[in-house]
Amino acid sequence: MSLGTRLRTRLLTWQPRPPELPDDLARLVQPDDPEWFAREMAIAAAPPWWVWRFVLGSFSWLVSIFGRVEVTGGVPEELRNGPLLLAANHIGDFDPFVVAVALHEVGVVPRIMATGGIMSAPVAGPLLERTGAIRVERGTELARHAVRVTEVALVSGGHVVAYPEGRVGLAADGWPERGRTGMARLALGLGVPVIPVSQWGAHEVLQYGNDWGKLRTAVRAVVRRPALKVHIGPPVQLDDLQMGRVGDANRARYRIAAAITRGLVPLRADETDRPAFVDPTRPTTAVAAYPGGVVPWDIP
Repeated sequence: MSLGTRLRTRLLTWQPRPPELPDDLARLVQPDDPEWFAREMAIAAAPPWWVWRFVLGSFSWLVSIFGRVEVTGGVPEELRNGPLLLAANHIGDFDPFVVAVALHEVGVVPRIMATGGIMSAPVAGPLLERTGAIRVERGTELARHAVRVTEVALVSGGHVVAYPEGRVGLAADGWPERGRTGMARLALGLGVPVIPVSQWGAHEVLQYGNDWGKLRTAVRAVVRRPALKVHIGPPVQLDDLQMGRVGDANRARYRIAAAITRGLVPLRADETDRPAFVDPTRPTTAVAAYPGGVVPWDIP
């Protein structure tokens, strides 16, 4: 094997060293679990990686190359040292970067849920994993591992960013879908505060379709520098709901979607009916939880 081949192999298989897996968590890892599960459990139980803190503090300005980051709202100081579920609307592939920068600006160190495809990529995947990102293998039996890792992260005081919609939103008018009950069940089961994170503008940086159009929209964003708006709202009121009580997970789901939608309304002041930027590669096969951003105030 040539030197070049050996170096390439080492690069493609490189992993940053994970923290030690606590004994009480090691007992939860079974022989048939995927090899990454133990690493993610160990990372979830540990404090945020110093490299991740350094990157957020020193290189957040890179996101500003693609647009003007505008952050409003914040996380109450008394909640920043405890576990948090940060529920964000998902508008495009670039928005995790915008959300991470915005949350760092208000004193939060985010652990972001990411698709298995991204987490399996050479170099970038292992780095993302080491930052505390949680792998989500949607539609497979491995999806339950994401729940277990998230529970460990939250019990350990982590700040987990999740997308209730479970994907990039596909509503024709761009408003958030109602989402699934997974986040609601986690919040009710662990008693963790849910902070709504509403965002707009990041969908202009990278188009939905995975082709050369992504490069075109990225270059266009560098030239135009769209506003990348993020609003962090007050905690969603869930105190009157209980895990296991019939209908409460569904009620929590709608309250979370309502909170995200309300925070999004001022960010979309001139785009309530339809996004000003229309991505022809993005399907419009879903329906928003609250079409037009109109949220009734008597949500149960």
